[in-house]
Amino acid sequence: MHDVNESRDGRGRLYVIAAPSGAGKTSLVKALMERDAGLRFSVSYTTRAPRPNEVDGRDYHFVSAERFVAMAARGEFLEHARVFDNYYGTGLQTVRDALARGERLLLEIDWQGARQVRERLPEARSIFVLPPSLAALEQRLRQRSTDAESVIRRRLQDSASDIQHWPEFDYVVVNDRFDQALSDLEAIVAGRGDALAADRAQVRKLAAELSAAG
Repeated sequence: MHDVNESRDGRGRLYVIAAPSGAGKTSLVKALMERDAGLRFSVSYTTRAPRPNEVDGRDYHFVSAERFVAMAARGEFLEHARVFDNYYGTGLQTVRDALARGERLLLEIDWQGARQVRERLPEARSIFVLPPSLAALEQRLRQRSTDAESVIRRRLQDSASDIQHWPEFDYVVVNDRFDQALSDLEAIVAGRGDALAADRAQVRKLAAELSAAG
């Protein structure tokens, strides 16, 4: 597998990380950014309301639905999608500029966005994070204490569908033990992720169990 770490033209490296809601992706990404000072986080646009601990411009660019639709119509997004009644998107020019500067860029998006990125930037490396079980997934969603019961149930139902897209990704990380999952992510962005390729027996078995349980 060609790895963007071996780029010969001086361009940057793009890593896409996706997961079903509640798999722990956001916590892993934040920890990875703290450990690897060379990584830059790409701040996405969204039309959803900020959570209490989120800051505009740091966690997301929070915009109105009208502005988002206008940006999409002008082709300003590398990828964009509607997820849970809200829109999310990645600024195209921001990514182009970062790659031109030779930066390593991290995108935290959903599987729909990851598919669009692969179509437009096939050299990007994509990573899917799986929970160790649906029970763990539900527990993590409830620990957030920011979503209504109806939202939690809907997210759990949708997670089984999301999980079925794991074969589209280059790598899969199972977030069972946080420290191990973080080490796995570090290995991937350092170009040492061969053992974490998506198509491995452990992942096929776990994904089948998660999808069936959903």
